[in-house]
Amino acid sequence: MKVLTMLLAMLMIVPAFAQKKTKSEIADLPASTEGISYALPRTGIRVLINASQTTYVVGPYASYAEPLLGIRNASAQSQTVWEIESIEFETFAEPDPKHTYKASRGSANFLQLTADGILAGINSNAAPQPCCVKTITNSLAVPNKAADVTFDYLIDNPTISGRTTADQRAVQAANRILKARNVRYEIAAGMLDEFHPDGGAYEESFKALGEIEEKLLSLFVGKKVKENYSFSFDYIPGEEPRNEVIFRFDENRGFLPKTDVSGKPVAIEVAKSGSENAVQSAGGMSGAIFYRQPAVADIKLMFELSVIATGRITIAQLGEIMPIPSSLLDGTYSIELHPQTGALKSIQRK
Repeated sequence: MKVLTMLLAMLMIVPAFAQKKTKSEIADLPASTEGISYALPRTGIRVLINASQTTYVVGPYASYAEPLLGIRNASAQSQTVWEIESIEFETFAEPDPKHTYKASRGSANFLQLTADGILAGINSNAAPQPCCVKTITNSLAVPNKAADVTFDYLIDNPTISGRTTADQRAVQAANRILKARNVRYEIAAGMLDEFHPDGGAYEESFKALGEIEEKLLSLFVGKKVKENYSFSFDYIPGEEPRNEVIFRFDENRGFLPKTDVSGKPVAIEVAKSGSENAVQSAGGMSGAIFYRQPAVADIKLMFELSVIATGRITIAQLGEIMPIPSSLLDGTYSIELHPQTGALKSIQRK
């Protein structure tokens, strides 16, 4: 009987204990539930580059180019050459980890945020803003096209076999080039009109001879293969910008990571334009909602000591951080912001 009484007493105590624990957990909830955190944006610079890779493959008869055809300076070495064709700047916005704030419980009821937490509006019915930085992947492992290059007409003559020496093959190829040139000259001079009664056959013959000559000539001067590529490199300026290497470049190997010191540095320079007002501190203003007044900066892209691109860009983090007047946060105003820069877009009474 005593055991039964003790069990009943324990059953009555457990719910009470569980209830006290639940109240304790509620009381200890994180303070963030008393407000909503939001971030101001910072501006990133994306450098877009179009470049070309030209692969030169030496011809098998390169050493005979001058004695047989009078072609000087025919390269005797294969190589790859990279060139930067064009450069553009564009900007993107992302949450600034140094400027994340908490709106009080009253103001938090009216906030509109982008999907990545940037403040986009207060008490506004504006359409949701697009968000998030577009991911672009650079593949720096660019294939070399030299392996894909082949040469025609190496052995296409009945008098040439696998045992024919390189000298003999080169002479045969040179003779065919000279013959094709002579026939084209005679056609162009009208000396073979009787063989081409219609203009279409004339043009086809002239074109076919030109293609044969070009392929045979490549045996002496080599071939070039050109491929175009696009790359992009992101840079986030600090509130006190400085010159920084964003990638490295080599004329033969192309684009390299900035950590590869074997390449030549390509650096970006950001200089704030206009007044030099310091960024205002937003601390110590409990309950305020902040926005950014962005600044304009001049951008330079430097390759070694040469300027290869310039631009003028609005950058959020170089400007000032300012509080929205509390009189506009009572629910009677609709406020929209530019999520890309954090600047005010519109204020309207509802």
